[in-house]
Amino acid sequence: MANAKTPLLEMRKIKKDFFGNQVLTDINLTLAEGEVLGLCGENGAGKSTLMKILFGMDVIRQTGGYEGEILLNGEKVQFNTPFDALAAGIGMVHQEFSLIPGFTATENILLNREPKKRNVISEVFGDRLDTLDYNEMTGRAEAAISKMGFSIDKNMVISEMPVGHKQFTEIARELSKDRLKLLILDEPTAVLTEKEAEALLASIRSMSEQGIAVIFITHRLQEILAVCNRVVVMRDGFVISDVPAENTTVQEISKWMVGRNVETAAKLDIRDHSAAKTIMSIKRLWVDMPGETVRDVSLDVKEGEILGIGGLAGQGKLGIPNGVMGLYEAGGTVEFDGKQIPLNSPRKCLDASLAFVSEDRRGVGLLLDETLEWNIAFPAMQVQEKFLKTYLGGLVKWRDEKAIRDVTERYIEELAIKCTGSKQKAKELSGGNQQKICLAKAFALEPKFLFVSEPTRGIDVGAKALVLEALRRFNRESGVTVVMISSELEELRSICDRIAIVSGGRIAGIRPASDPSEDFGMLMVSMVK
Repeated sequence: MANAKTPLLEMRKIKKDFFGNQVLTDINLTLAEGEVLGLCGENGAGKSTLMKILFGMDVIRQTGGYEGEILLNGEKVQFNTPFDALAAGIGMVHQEFSLIPGFTATENILLNREPKKRNVISEVFGDRLDTLDYNEMTGRAEAAISKMGFSIDKNMVISEMPVGHKQFTEIARELSKDRLKLLILDEPTAVLTEKEAEALLASIRSMSEQGIAVIFITHRLQEILAVCNRVVVMRDGFVISDVPAENTTVQEISKWMVGRNVETAAKLDIRDHSAAKTIMSIKRLWVDMPGETVRDVSLDVKEGEILGIGGLAGQGKLGIPNGVMGLYEAGGTVEFDGKQIPLNSPRKCLDASLAFVSEDRRGVGLLLDETLEWNIAFPAMQVQEKFLKTYLGGLVKWRDEKAIRDVTERYIEELAIKCTGSKQKAKELSGGNQQKICLAKAFALEPKFLFVSEPTRGIDVGAKALVLEALRRFNRESGVTVVMISSELEELRSICDRIAIVSGGRIAGIRPASDPSEDFGMLMVSMVK
């Protein structure tokens, strides 16, 4: 038996390399029962890899395992699969959702652990013919949801849920497990509204009081200080700092993360485009996108501006670019550069020199099994016949490998993408670096107009400044009109010229980005008639 001073978890001298790239070097970490530990670091610092080792993820075993040892309550453990970790009382909520879209919240919360009851047939033919005990399932799901302290509809089908409620469903699933001792939360607030994020922090405090330890990974550093007992900062595969949360600040953590002082908000550089021509005119737009409400959006975008679109989750901000670009069924009219763009036709949008960086980088944004070169160059090659050599008067076309490599290396350098080279596969990059590849792919199209949706979701503070500066430079130097959709108002205020707020599926108002935050907040909660 472990004595009172034995930590719940110890990770000793953990080392790991991926594809010849050393991502963890001599990591030591301890965690006490009921302690909340904030794990910080830039994308590519090694945080997610360390958690994958702790949770026994298959990718670790498939890539040669790891060095070092893990102790739980003083006893050495080796988790070869996530089932081993779950059996030991460790749960994990990943950055990317692992829910079944056609199932309800209750069915997902209790998946593979459904309570069953005997019936006449199963008495004769065996327990495989037991029926599900729906009353018991409902009770257990309700108990897990109440533990969380945030109410979600237990009967709602996942595919119809706002993205924040999907995140809470994942958390409720872990809280429904009886033996839970330690919960790993990897970027849980990246998709949440401010109110939902506050509810999650209250939920983490409640878990801690119940004796559940939490490892909390987030790039929102103020949340770390609000809820954590200790802060561990990683950089380039090393632990740089391990301090009590009360003894540090957001600025200090930022500096440890990136090895330099970081300006979290760019200087306001707002320009007035009121005299410029209207490059895009959206009229009476409606979009049928699950979890989003777009009822009647009318919006004019001025040539050369950076227009921000903000609003609370589910109010329609994500639906607007998805509808215009043809990813979901839409109606209304969109005029671009004086010509009508047909809706429900992604190719026509690309042909008209529009580009879109989706918020769903894994589902829409990337060819995960292909190289960085192919990811960045393929859309421009397909749509514009760039990066091709022609022979016999155009009868034969062949890939221009040098041009493809050159453009990829250019964006790897410009966006500081952490990778082993241009031939590395997209799936091998960290989430933030995958997001940068999505941006590079759009930049390579050299569009006249760019929609970019949640460009810094799940990206650390250093990379965030880089991405925002890249968007600003793309707008200023190339004259590209940019419409940026973000859940973070201060991010929009740092880069945009004007900001439109969406509420109830309509535009509640448009103001210069220099207006006070409170004015935008009032628009967010206003009910547009």
